[in-house]
Amino acid sequence: MKGKLLVIGFGPGSFEHITKRAREAIEESDVIIGYNTYVDLIRDLLTHQEIVRTGMTEEVSRAQEAVKQAENGKKVAVISSGDAGVYGMAGLVYEVLIEKGWHESEGVEVEVIPGISAINSCASLLGAPIMHDACTISLSDHLTPWELIEKRIDAAGSADFVIALYNPRSGRRTRQIIEAQNILLKYRSPDTPVGLVKSAYREREFVQITTLEKMLEFDIGMLTTVIIGNSTTFLYDGKMITPRGYQRKYTLDRDEQQLKPHERLKKENEPWSLIEAENESSLTEMKQNTEDQAHHLTEDRQTTPLTIATEALRTLQQKQGIETIPTTNKEDVIVENAVFKQESILELAISPGIANKKMTAQQMKLIADIAGDKGDIEYTPHHQLILRVPTSNPNEVTQQLQNEGLLLAPVGDVAQVKACDFCDEEKDESIPYVKEIHKRIDGLKTPKELKIGFNGCAMTCYGAVKEDIGIVFRKGKFDLFLGAKTVGRTAHAAQPVAEGIEKEKIVDLVERIVKGYANDGFPNERFHKYFKRVREIEGFTYRDVPVLVTEQVICGE
Repeated sequence: MKGKLLVIGFGPGSFEHITKRAREAIEESDVIIGYNTYVDLIRDLLTHQEIVRTGMTEEVSRAQEAVKQAENGKKVAVISSGDAGVYGMAGLVYEVLIEKGWHESEGVEVEVIPGISAINSCASLLGAPIMHDACTISLSDHLTPWELIEKRIDAAGSADFVIALYNPRSGRRTRQIIEAQNILLKYRSPDTPVGLVKSAYREREFVQITTLEKMLEFDIGMLTTVIIGNSTTFLYDGKMITPRGYQRKYTLDRDEQQLKPHERLKKENEPWSLIEAENESSLTEMKQNTEDQAHHLTEDRQTTPLTIATEALRTLQQKQGIETIPTTNKEDVIVENAVFKQESILELAISPGIANKKMTAQQMKLIADIAGDKGDIEYTPHHQLILRVPTSNPNEVTQQLQNEGLLLAPVGDVAQVKACDFCDEEKDESIPYVKEIHKRIDGLKTPKELKIGFNGCAMTCYGAVKEDIGIVFRKGKFDLFLGAKTVGRTAHAAQPVAEGIEKEKIVDLVERIVKGYANDGFPNERFHKYFKRVREIEGFTYRDVPVLVTEQVICGE
């Protein structure tokens, strides 16, 4: 009779964090093999099982005993805290089996049961420190040469990984954590946030947030996991936060005023980002909170050449915004400020005006100069250029463009007015109305991008009837079109819903339609689908569009 090896990771140790499969595997086992502390942690789950306990550093003997018992036909549970495949017993069990010539098809069965690793359980108690690329490094040189561990710490430090240090210190191993700190201080600010978590989710749980420079002032042992932030990790309300990316895209918003950069984080880049106007105050509060905590953490620090260089760097960066400016200490090692310094990417739409479609050479030159080598300029079919540019001062950029007479607008899921050129502005009777519509709703956040086409005569040269909302000036009054399907194989023009709307009514009517869609539309719901769903907008009834039917052909499309 063949036995079975159940290699179990039971997570941090608390019952509620042990998976259902791990509990089942423990229950069905004949033998439990584990480190003394681990056996104690799952004692309440044990019933009839034979227990084999060993001390620390006896991992190989545990694996050998487990294989032996399984080969004798028993179902053996080899237990590890955290995840059995992360510094656990899974690898050693397989190594012992391989030495014995084991093959899965004919040998004992092996099932590895995953658990919550320490990097995850500890991170949950600290905030969100591993939101970006992270690595785990064990400082135990029991099975790995210290020279190799040093290289890994150095590589992770230089590559700006968030680092989780396992097994940082024991009664006999005391120097490794000191040397790890010294290596990382070559690449990171002394103020880099560090989280120390001991016995996560156990009775003696201890959580401490400190800095890379001061981390050794606290008790660190074998049950401690040390999580060291990267260059963007910051502190907020006692939590370690690592942003999801090194860049954030900002655009403009029109909720409260025409141009207000940094009011909205672009959802395509950060789907969970703050996008409401009122959150600008939260971002300002977060920045102030971060600066206050950084000051508190550094005010008692001993002055050294390294700290002097770091403080000088911080001063320079504060003057120039949040972009990273590297400097060096006396050992010529790059030092970077660790307090939330993501690069800002400003993204906005530029046009020469509502009716004006002609840019001057000076305007084009200014846009090119602002874009420089790192930015980019995208031509669009919507009478606009899209400018994306790294900048630490978006207000300065927008002011330069406005001073040159350019019209700026946000991009993304917002309302956008697209007017014709009114025959080089010769047919200008309706221009005041499109300008007022633009003033009221252009840039308003909507469930999906919304285009409002406006043509100054019945020729509709600029295709207003092919937009989500079409407005056509004809014989001194306005015709209104709603619900074009602007993309796809079944694209169609908007439905004509009204003719002869009086001039004094058109602006208010369009504003009500757009704001109704902004308030009542479902997330990502295009305007034509919204019109179909609600069936009536401002008294205008939706009419079903004929479905295009195509014959199936033998070949081709």
